[in-house]
Amino acid sequence: MRLVLDTNVVVSALINPGGKPSQIMKMIFSRKAELYCNSIILNEYETVMLRPKFANKIHSGNVRRLIDIIRKIGISFNPFPGDTKLSDESDQIFYDTARGSGSILISGNIKHFPKEPFIMLPADFLKWFEGGKR
Repeated sequence: MRLVLDTNVVVSALINPGGKPSQIMKMIFSRKAELYCNSIILNEYETVMLRPKFANKIHSGNVRRLIDIIRKIGISFNPFPGDTKLSDESDQIFYDTARGSGSILISGNIKHFPKEPFIMLPADFLKWFEGGKR
């Protein structure tokens, strides 16, 4: 199972270890799913998680450890730009990476993306996965 995680999912996983995004991260760490990413995505993860507004919720050491783990276990994929252009340029890399790699894109903000079956909320993905539709 191939996944691309929007930054909001990774941030939520660190802030709320018992939440659905955290469950998805555990699937990746236990190799039940593969995380597809690239240097642009990793840079966005790190930049967002180190913002001052998250300083009291996410320890910077945890951010660096998480990025190191993702570098080791993630699958690097650099997509070609697709024909679908998104209104928010920062979302484009996630969409193109998921589409190009045949991955499911998991985001807490699916309204930022076109309505496509490979784009899911964390709760919807877990329900789908647990329902055996892998």
